[in-house]
Parts: sequence; structure tokens; C-alpha cells
Amino acid sequence: MTFIPLPTATLADADVASALGVAVRLINPVVDALSRVDPLGLKGRSHHLGDRDGTLDTALDAIAWLLNTADVPGTQSWEDMDLEARTNWWVRRVGALDTILVAFPGVFGVLADRLPIQDVLGFGNQAIVLCAVAREHGVVAYDQQVRLLAAVMCDRDLGAGDAHSDASTQPTSDTSKAADGPPVALAKALWHLAGVMRAIGDELVKRPRPIAIFRYLGMLPAVGAIADFLGEYGALMRAAREGTTWIAAQAAVVGP
Repeated sequence: MTFIPLPTATLADADVASALGVAVRLINPVVDALSRVDPLGLKGRSHHLGDRDGTLDTALDAIAWLLNTADVPGTQSWEDMDLEARTNWWVRRVGALDTILVAFPGVFGVLADRLPIQDVLGFGNQAIVLCAVAREHGVVAYDQQVRLLAAVMCDRDLGAGDAHSDASTQPTSDTSKAADGPPVALAKALWHLAGVMRAIGDELVKRPRPIAIFRYLGMLPAVGAIADFLGEYGALMRAAREGTTWIAAQAAVVGP
């Protein structure tokens, strides 16, 4: 029970699309860097290991071999992988590594549950992997990626028009107008904004989350980080599967 009633607000689909649109625009350059950047030509070298002699070439070949062994995008081993294997790589390599960061607050046990940091990090991790999986399936249009994230992580079915919305050009509240109005109007706008922030928190917890047993174990100090890692990794795998299913369903609707 609280002495002061908290403000409430419901985010419209356009609001969710705007927030996810910002995320998609930030994520894709990161995925580009992981997939395509090869400043020293080491990924390309993995296609021709042992073709050159010399101490430097041997050292570079060794690094290229390591990248090839890790199946890094752009290497020979990556070219030999099928679509399912490439999808799993983003989950098991990039996603699993990021999950360590997501799970770290678990060392503080139940105290970490008082703050939404783990849901924020988990949401971001799943969004990165889902965008990467979408790209592997040929879904490169930002609006389609926004719809994917909304469906899997926010349980929202956005139409094509909603997915094109842009918060920078389509404000969805009266906050900007109220700033020029009387103090009462500004106070109302700020109160509404507090409700929107609360609503955003409600969106975060709609994502695929760890199963109950891992959430309970995550309340324990120290070992909570291990439980959180296992739980978050399982949630990430479910998100990737749901994303793949959504992409396949969209392809079936559009047709060949």
C-alpha cells in the first residue's frame, strides 16, 4: 500500500514502435561491425591459410585460424555453416557473452531485484540477438525488425504503419506543448511522463524471462549471478526461437 497513488499510463503501439525503432537503429551498426569489419584482413585470410610463408604470415595465420575456429562471420567456417548454425552462433556466442553482463547484478541477490537494471540489460541483449537473427534470415528492413521485437519482446502485433513511427517527428504526449504553458499544465505533463516511465517498465517485463526456479535462486547473494545467467540464457534461446517462428510466419503470409 502506498500513501501517494502512483501515476499510470498506457503506451500506444506508436510509442513502443518509436522506442524500438531507436533500438534497431543503434543495434544494426553493432551487428554490422561484428559481421563485416575486417581491418587486418584476418577473416579473409582464413580462406587461404598456409598460402604464404614468413614469420609474420605465420602469426597472422594463427590469429585467422582462431577466428575461423570460433566461426566468426566472414571466415571460411562461417561460409560453410547453414542458416540454423548461423542463427545458433549469435545465440551461443554473442548472446551468451552478453548474458554474463546481464547476470552480473545477481551477485547482489534480492537487492538487484529492487532495480530494473537486469530487465533493461536482458531486454537489450535479446534485442541484439533478435536483430542479428532477423538479418541472417534476410529481414533487413528496420520496420520489419521493429515489428519482430514488438511481437517477441512486448507481445504486440504492430501494423506496418505503426512500425514506421518516429518519436523524434511524431510526439505522442503534450509534454513539449506544456513546457510553454502555465505551471499547472507543466505539472500535469510531468505527472503523465512519470506514468509513461512506469509503463515502460511494464513493457520490459513482457520479454521472454527466466523460468521461476532461476528467478527464485537469483534472489540469493553471490550464487544468484549463476542462476541469473542460466535463466537469462534460457530466456534468450526462447526469444530466438520465437523470433525465428515469427519470421517464418511472416514469410508464409507474404509468399514467395
